[in-house]
Amino acid sequence: MTPFVAVVFVLLVLCSSTLVAHGGDAEAGAYMLIATSSMKPKASCSGHKVAPSNEASLNSTWAPLHLVSGPCSPAYSRGTDSSSTDDDVTSIAKMLDADQHRVAYIQKRLAGGDTSNGVAGASWDGQTTDVGTYLPASNVGVGAVSHVRPISSLNKMIGTTAAPDGTSAVRQTVIIDSGSDVPWVQCQPCPLLVCHPQRDPLFDPATSTTYSAVPCSSAACARLGPYRRGCSANVQCQFGFTYTDGATATGTYSSDDLTLGPYDVVRGFLFGCAHADRGSTFSFDVSGTLALGGGAQSFVQQTATQYGRVFSYCIPPSPSSLGFITLGVPPQRAALVPTFVSTPLLSSSSMPPTFYRVLLRAIIVAGRPLPVPPTVFSASSVIASTIVISRLPPTAYQALRAAFRSAMTMYRTAPPVSILDTCYDFTGVRSITLPSIALVFDGGATVNLDAAGILLQGCLAFAPTATDRMPGFIGNVQQRTLEVVYDVPGKAIRFRSAAC
Repeated sequence: MTPFVAVVFVLLVLCSSTLVAHGGDAEAGAYMLIATSSMKPKASCSGHKVAPSNEASLNSTWAPLHLVSGPCSPAYSRGTDSSSTDDDVTSIAKMLDADQHRVAYIQKRLAGGDTSNGVAGASWDGQTTDVGTYLPASNVGVGAVSHVRPISSLNKMIGTTAAPDGTSAVRQTVIIDSGSDVPWVQCQPCPLLVCHPQRDPLFDPATSTTYSAVPCSSAACARLGPYRRGCSANVQCQFGFTYTDGATATGTYSSDDLTLGPYDVVRGFLFGCAHADRGSTFSFDVSGTLALGGGAQSFVQQTATQYGRVFSYCIPPSPSSLGFITLGVPPQRAALVPTFVSTPLLSSSSMPPTFYRVLLRAIIVAGRPLPVPPTVFSASSVIASTIVISRLPPTAYQALRAAFRSAMTMYRTAPPVSILDTCYDFTGVRSITLPSIALVFDGGATVNLDAAGILLQGCLAFAPTATDRMPGFIGNVQQRTLEVVYDVPGKAIRFRSAAC
């Protein structure tokens, strides 16, 4: 019999690596004191700043998150040198320019633009591997396993290098994307002339006893909708994406067992097995993406029975610390509910189901609400793991910028960095007195941002949309250190401060 093979996925979230230490609880006062030494990259991994839960659960899985190019990354520990630092303005500018492309594409989809060839939130400018620094990661897996039993510990090892029967696993690195619907990885055959290089070995379907190509006549193939690309030899269903920068990924729509832990398996998981991809998108040494969007093909929908369409993550504040991702909500967390604040998850039959949307109501800076009429926040905001910088209505952004600048007059200004127009030169400054910023969502949920969610490359980490009526975005920089729970059946997004 062919040996069982488990493929290990390393989950990623597009994120910036700038570290601003949290000098005090944002709720405790209007300002935070930040040591500038803490803004410099660290050479070693400090692990989890907040100890993860050790409680057992039968309906959830937990795994650590880390930035792929930082000292907490396995790639870094293997001797891979990251060429990007927090002082690399060029790298930050390229990342922000790419972020603009993602934002523009999602706004087009929300406005009903032509999306027949697109996948939301899955495009970024890969002309430099520097951008890879902004990807937090964790381990899970897909492939054949010999047996399954209930999870005995929430804080178990996820993504082990061997299946329960002792066979070898193949590590794969994919992006966690809450704004796309079809998971995919590069698969053999995938020659370098038509595929991008990746650190990990390519997944070889021939070595998995549970792999199968999805038939063209199947319901699963039909559900691909705009991502369907005909048939191979009139038998195998083909998938394909065209990203916002023109990059493409095509291959065979496939099924295999997704291994999330030694004894935690999703049978018959559907994903794209890419045999060709082209364009600047694919330059991060990653294998593909794990789609966490709301569409029918996504991981969230495929695992609805197992995890109840609930997941959460906490993006770490820097490359030298760890966050986490949780699939499902353990019953033991019921005791923690008072520590969460909640806002309604919006839905509309006229909007693509891919995106998760919330309603921002107000912004508080240094303890004072901005003087902005509530009507300014009438458009919803997309909350996503792959959007880096939050976008606000221009009227709200201008008020935020004015309040922030007023509180930062003691510091030297610096030139703008791409779309960030409020920047400072902290050379020679030992500590920074930073005004607190809180986002107030519908239902009264007030989310105090960590210092790491306020500054990026010494700049105020927000940008405006084109008009007040355009959809906004809650970016992953602002989500740092927050546990963000996507509760689809409960129609809610929940936030917990200082979770990682």
